Amino acid sequence: MIIAVTTASGQLGKATIRALQDAFKDNGQGHQIIGLARTPAKAKDLGVEIRPGDYDAPDQWINSLAGVDALLLISGNQAPGARVGQHRNVINAAKTAGVRKIVFTSVQGIDGAPEGSVGASFLQTEADVQASGLEWAIGRNGVYIEPDLDYIDTYAAAGEIANSAGVGRYGYTTRRALGYAYAQMLIREDVNGQRFNLNGTALTQAELAAHMSKAFGVPLTYRAMSPEAYLQDRIAELGPELGPIIAGIYDKIRSGGLDHPSDYETAAGRAHETWESYFASRSMQGLTRGEKL
Repeated sequence: MIIAVTTASGQLGKATIRALQDAFKDNGQGHQIIGLARTPAKAKDLGVEIRPGDYDAPDQWINSLAGVDALLLISGNQAPGARVGQHRNVINAAKTAGVRKIVFTSVQGIDGAPEGSVGASFLQTEADVQASGLEWAIGRNGVYIEPDLDYIDTYAAAGEIANSAGVGRYGYTTRRALGYAYAQMLIREDVNGQRFNLNGTALTQAELAAHMSKAFGVPLTYRAMSPEAYLQDRIAELGPELGPIIAGIYDKIRSGGLDHPSDYETAAGRAHETWESYFASRSMQGLTRGEKL
């Protein structure tokens, strides 16, 4: 079996390749992992074959996907209209190259997304994958928890986490957990034709603050802001384009729109790591404020 992973130099691509390498340690004979990267030199340290994989270069994909059985299509990060076309470049090449199965990394909270939005681009690629005629599986990712942990210096300086989520719950996950789930979805056949919400136990912002306080030894509380105040706060810090997007996410949390039942165990074949275990491991590793996780 030959498995390929797009954007291999990115954090989720690397996590998935490492999970595949672990999965094939005991029974790796006959299996091969290929990393696909826009700049192959950036992925040369992964210990697998690296082939060109630029979403904007459709002609290179047929050769790069030669012999591949299963492909992980990690979403691009361009504007919505461009992103759909980039994904189609890969899907069309996969069909031509004889790829048997595509697994796509989508996100949660996109149902009913307005036309032209980022959410709508994910929905369109989900539809394109399902209409490809290939075997498929789709993961809808929860939100990475790592960026919140990387933000610990800012939180510690303020003594709080402040946003408009209120008591809403957020379906967090980790890149490592997602990498494991996607490796299993690529290997296993019993997940084919299904879509899965990939997240751990949902957390409130107050629970997140408590976990971070314990792990990093800093006293953090949570302060709920009004949606209007948080919108202005995000615009001031992030600008008029990104600010409203981030504020909109936290409004969605507040309204319950990002508190979904998790299908992680079904997709991955094991339970998602608990947050108690995750934060305890961060603390045991001696990670302190200012250190990247």
